[in-house]
Amino acid sequence: MPERELHDGRRDGLTPLESLDVNQVGSFADLLRAMGKTAFSGRQLGEAFDILLQMVRDRECVVVLTLSGAMTVAKQGRIICEMIDRGLVQIIVSTGALIAHGLTESIGLVHYRYDPSQSDELLFKHGYNRVYDTLEMEANLDNLERLVTELLDTETPDGGVWSSATLCRAIGKRLSQMDRGPGILRSAFEKNVPVFIPAFTDCELGLDVATWAMRRHVQREGGSTETAFQAVPPFNPFLDLQHYARLMTQATRTGILTIGGGVPRNWAQQIAPYVDIAKARLGWNRPAPRFRYGVRICPEPVHWGGLSGCTYSEGVSWGKFVPPAEGGRFAEVYADATVVLPLLIKGVLEELDRRDAP
Repeated sequence: MPERELHDGRRDGLTPLESLDVNQVGSFADLLRAMGKTAFSGRQLGEAFDILLQMVRDRECVVVLTLSGAMTVAKQGRIICEMIDRGLVQIIVSTGALIAHGLTESIGLVHYRYDPSQSDELLFKHGYNRVYDTLEMEANLDNLERLVTELLDTETPDGGVWSSATLCRAIGKRLSQMDRGPGILRSAFEKNVPVFIPAFTDCELGLDVATWAMRRHVQREGGSTETAFQAVPPFNPFLDLQHYARLMTQATRTGILTIGGGVPRNWAQQIAPYVDIAKARLGWNRPAPRFRYGVRICPEPVHWGGLSGCTYSEGVSWGKFVPPAEGGRFAEVYADATVVLPLLIKGVLEELDRRDAP
């Protein structure tokens, strides 16, 4: 066995770590920077803070926020509203369930803490839908359906066909007029931030739109309940795809903040391959909008092979991200977003306030 050469880390260009001294921490931003000089998930979060701060300070960067998981049921919706209100994000891509559960809160309804002594059979009987340790009332979703139905009965989109973005904007406008409380779609409408729901039929909102079309089929068009499932609402998801593509190809630089993974992450990230394919097949000469910045918060490990755990470096191989050698900056935090997102966003807002202070 060869003899070891004992090197000095500093002379080799290594970065020394520092023990976290809580007595020197005076703010969330200070804490995150100190964590960045430690190890493991703490260091990951510190690096995420540094990259996210650079991303939101880049005036020429369009930031895409992708959302999955039960973040609104878990009462993180106000944080997302604050991000929109403060201009941290310019586009949102989300699961429909997350938006729907946030909507119930926007119209003055509540979620409840789950009592483990109650069986799931009893919860079903009482109209309580369980999401891990939290309950969504079925009555809440019925109230949401009435809101959606009233909107669809009274409004028609340009061209007569809805997309998820146009429907979310219309709902956000209605929430702003109702003024019953904060909400993601309300903030998005007021700040002109488009909200896309790629898997629209996989949520309460999608079911509401579908049942509205079936009711119209039966009550207004002379159809029957036996043929109700043949009724199709005026909705086209390709309107969303092309809308998103227009926004992204107009951006100078792009960044992505991903909570969880799933369809929102993949749909948002496929924009560069989409443009690459169009260039090859249509003979275009335009650059693909590859993400220069990326921050991902998700506990999913990479070795299961799912997209939720996919690393940004893997995404480089698909042409979705700018390689680090060309300036791409990425951070991945393997943690529950309900634990670390509040810390991260609080730190970022502190730094932005500090910069804006006289």
